[in-house]
Amino acid sequence: MTLSSSLHRSLTSHGGSDSPTGELAPAISIQGLSHWFGSGQMRRQVLHGLDLVVHPGEVLVLTGPSGCGKTTLLTLVGALRKVMEGSVRVLGQELFRSSRGERQRIRQSIGMIFQGHNLLSFLTAEQNVQMGADLLPGLSYRARRDLAREWLRAVGLSDHLSKLPHDLSGGQKQRVAIARALAAHPRLLLADEPTAALDSRTGREVVDLLKRLAQDEGCAVLMVTHDPRILDVADRLVRMEDGRLWASDALVG
Repeated sequence: MTLSSSLHRSLTSHGGSDSPTGELAPAISIQGLSHWFGSGQMRRQVLHGLDLVVHPGEVLVLTGPSGCGKTTLLTLVGALRKVMEGSVRVLGQELFRSSRGERQRIRQSIGMIFQGHNLLSFLTAEQNVQMGADLLPGLSYRARRDLAREWLRAVGLSDHLSKLPHDLSGGQKQRVAIARALAAHPRLLLADEPTAALDSRTGREVVDLLKRLAQDEGCAVLMVTHDPRILDVADRLVRMEDGRLWASDALVG
């Protein structure tokens, strides 16, 4: 899977700008983040005072056992939940005490790939992906349609444009969801087990595509995975256990 020249030009034309000093602020900056579920005697703390920074163009891979809080962290960074305690700045926007409208606006700059796919059953693969392209300003309907088709080709689904989700396999649905997230040209991409439903070859092609997006377009990528075959795509590995972040190691070579 490679980006076509037309797709690369489209992405570049919608790129973000540097700060006046020429330095880019962190895409994610977290300080003292804690989170709970339930109330009263059933209240359970799932995140404990997390600190984390992810920079533009960086691929950070988060590993750890199931139930340790990784998906909860993604949903908080993705402005899908209210921040209870601590500071979470995403693309320059503070999410602690943010309004619903502020969270909705920041989500327009975030691409999200979750295991449930969340495709609209009455839309074709092309139409589902075009929903992502619809977030880009200044594009005609034809340009948005062509961009959706380019991303579906990039994930190997050029022969499935007109298929509805019920006619797609689990892996194909996952690739449509990935294409939809990328079609919005996000400044931040959050991916929860993006290769879970994919075979080894397709999974490798998908994460290589995400790495290319980070390198070429300065998109920050925060990825949760249990897949040991794709850990080498990371610029940094961070492990979570029992709602706490442990040693972060830079990959060498």
